[in-house]
Amino acid sequence: MKASAKRKRNVRPRSRPRDTEPPPQVVVLAAGVGSRMRSTLPKVLHRVGGRTLLDAVLDTARGVSPSRVVAVIGAGREKVESALAGRDVTIVVQDPPLGTGDAARQALSALNGSGPVVILSGDAPLLTAATVGRLIERRREKDLDLAFLTFRPPDPGDLGRIVRDSRGRVRRIVEARNATARESRLAEANAGVYCFSASALRGALAKLVANRSTNEFYLTDAVEILASAGGAVEAVEADDWREGWGVNTRRDLAAAEEIERRRCLERALDAGATIVDPATTRIGAQVRFEPDAIVHPFVCLEGTTVVEEGSEVLAFTRVVDSKIGPGAVVGPHCEIEGAEIGARARVGPFARLRPGSVLEKDVRVGNFVETKKAVLREGAKALHLSYLGDAEIGAGANIGAGVITCNYDGVRKHRTSIGEGAFVGSDSQLVAPVTVGKGAYVGAGSTITRDVPDGDLAVTRTPQKNLAGWA
Repeated sequence: MKASAKRKRNVRPRSRPRDTEPPPQVVVLAAGVGSRMRSTLPKVLHRVGGRTLLDAVLDTARGVSPSRVVAVIGAGREKVESALAGRDVTIVVQDPPLGTGDAARQALSALNGSGPVVILSGDAPLLTAATVGRLIERRREKDLDLAFLTFRPPDPGDLGRIVRDSRGRVRRIVEARNATARESRLAEANAGVYCFSASALRGALAKLVANRSTNEFYLTDAVEILASAGGAVEAVEADDWREGWGVNTRRDLAAAEEIERRRCLERALDAGATIVDPATTRIGAQVRFEPDAIVHPFVCLEGTTVVEEGSEVLAFTRVVDSKIGPGAVVGPHCEIEGAEIGARARVGPFARLRPGSVLEKDVRVGNFVETKKAVLREGAKALHLSYLGDAEIGAGANIGAGVITCNYDGVRKHRTSIGEGAFVGSDSQLVAPVTVGKGAYVGAGSTITRDVPDGDLAVTRTPQKNLAGWA
């Protein structure tokens, strides 16, 4: 018998067929104080896999193609609002904090009147969009008032337990502190992920009663409210219990980090990358690999980094928000951030590429070279002890050891341009703004303050004197 047939007196006719149900709206509950974290940073801004907990949950929310996303914030409001800047998220403030039920109630004003409403916890970074999508589909297929996610962790601890009747139907969620000895032994726990019909959510929230001991309103009570009124409520168990893992303490955070690290490693391996020593390699959740990339021990890859086919990253190197092109090699002990490394380029060891650095194909940047907002065209070389900031280096140009682009006058930054095939001798300073022309030469030890025309030689050092018999 259909669930809807069991609850005729509680069901209002649908305004549209199920297969034309509008996309979900998602509410992320991110107002918690997080006192057990013992931190001045709001709990949802702590990081797992290189992303904040809140970013991880918002990425999951976006994965189900919602019509809108609402974040309910409270504790550390200014910091959380700043973290959400640029995100397509409607912010609702819960003040004072009166529990998850009240937080959901505050979000109602930001929702429209139709379509399913998904409610997620802002401290559950391991939840996947696939699982949320399965929950949404279950509610739609069975015309449920509520489908919510459960899981079976090795130790449910202080998690709410799922109480069922003799026929296996969900009756309520009992919080651990209120559970009887028998209920405490139940293995199935609440994951804090819900998919309501909009009307059922509004009705249940209107009936919430504050807890006597805490004076807070609990969203978990909505399960009992709907079930006791004959509503269609169903629990959907997660395929992987780790998806229900919430972060409440530093220990939880560390455990979530390790789980996410393993997931990221597995994704890299499945993509065809070689991870020489998985135990010492850190890979962020947004990092992407192409086949035959090789990552050596003690490498940290973060942000939106892309490691392309056949490239190699050697030991003790950190790469953030960067692209490593096909066949490129990044040597040991390098720091790469916001950079683009072209095909077959060679970087390091001990090089630093700062944001805005672009190395085209076959470029070589060697030991103790630092670049910042610098573009090195095809085949250019800077092999030793140089600083190249706010510069464009032409194809095939050679930058000698100890060369510095003096880009800052104390007020503004200025650019240096070095032409194709130019040669800059060792220990030279190029005082920007300045241009060294195509095929031009700069003699070692020169300080260049004026443009050098194409094909010219510029030398500014004082002529050598030999003092006979001085020694």
